[in-house]
Amino acid sequence: MEFHKIQRLPPYVFDQVNRLKSSARAAGVDIIDLGMGNPDLPTPSWVVDKLCEAVQHPRTHRYSASKGIIGLRRAKAAYYARRFNVKLDPDTQVVATLGSKEGFANMAQAITAPGDVILCPNPSYPIHTFGFLMAGGVIRSVPVEPDETFFQALEMAVRHSVPKPLALIISYPSNPTARVATLDFYKDVIAFAKKHDLIVLSDIAYAEIYFDGPPPPSVLEVPGAIDVAVEFSSMSKTFSMPGWRVGFAVGNERLIRALTRVKSYLDYGAFTPIQVAAAHALNSDGEDAARARDIYRTRRDTLVKTFADAGFDVPAPAATMFAWAKIPPDFRHLGSLEFSKLVLEKAQVAISPGIGFGEMGDEYVRLAFVENEDRIRQAARNLKRWLSPIARPPQLDKTTKGI
Repeated sequence: MEFHKIQRLPPYVFDQVNRLKSSARAAGVDIIDLGMGNPDLPTPSWVVDKLCEAVQHPRTHRYSASKGIIGLRRAKAAYYARRFNVKLDPDTQVVATLGSKEGFANMAQAITAPGDVILCPNPSYPIHTFGFLMAGGVIRSVPVEPDETFFQALEMAVRHSVPKPLALIISYPSNPTARVATLDFYKDVIAFAKKHDLIVLSDIAYAEIYFDGPPPPSVLEVPGAIDVAVEFSSMSKTFSMPGWRVGFAVGNERLIRALTRVKSYLDYGAFTPIQVAAAHALNSDGEDAARARDIYRTRRDTLVKTFADAGFDVPAPAATMFAWAKIPPDFRHLGSLEFSKLVLEKAQVAISPGIGFGEMGDEYVRLAFVENEDRIRQAARNLKRWLSPIARPPQLDKTTKGI
């Protein structure tokens, strides 16, 4: 017998690709992994040194504060002041989380009653939907493009949803589509949310990985946004600290208080030396984040060029560590999961099927810049070796032509 909450969750499609990837590696196959968005860059050495220094003090080995040590919360508030010109109270408007994923899931637990309707872009990062499904909510999809179609869908959703939607999720730069939003878009989002009494939950985990145009804004830059909005972020990508599990929720005091209360029952916070090192990173000059951004930009350019040469057109993303590419026409009928399996089998390259981010992603796959340039070039060579005969089938022999 399946448990109720487990039954509400759709199949986790990434498991199928991951199992095939593990089986191939166990058989000695060299798999180039462009699937999971797991940063391969090392955490800056000076951050690791701070961790080692802090861990020498026995007092740091005790339980920590569930909402995060004050030094870390102050560092996050200072970052928002520098980066976005947004003033936050570290005592009431900032809470440290065990990564942005945990923060999102526990916010869902804190604010959702059974049957509450949540508006979420499709495709979107899985926790944006799964977190609310596990909390008993109902997901209503809206387009991911930050344009007029987005607001037309919002209007329709508010008009036809019973009960009225509780919250709107936004995530720009977007995982998986890499779309970037403007401050004008956020102004319209906040105006819509206030008009219809909606909570806004914004995920900006990739705000520091941008390549073209100005740095992505925060929704909290909009005057009055803090009345309705909470924003989630992470140390994972900006400082190459994915395994450290440090993230944040910042914004509206009432919502932050609700999240803090739920967390107080569930955890004691990250290990204190990790929080000390994370605060040290946030207080830095940002040079390491800029270096990581340059590396991802170079990988992006390498992937876009070499994959195009291999016969797989990949649009260059303006931000994030991902490219969102339409499946080549000859394979589109397969859907993204079967195509991803085929790429793994035929080209020894792991990619993420778009269906894993929502049904509107099924014509796409996501490619992560988590292998170095040489490995990306090898992936392109593998793809070319497989795709070339398909794109250019051998001609009939002249002696048999017309038979």
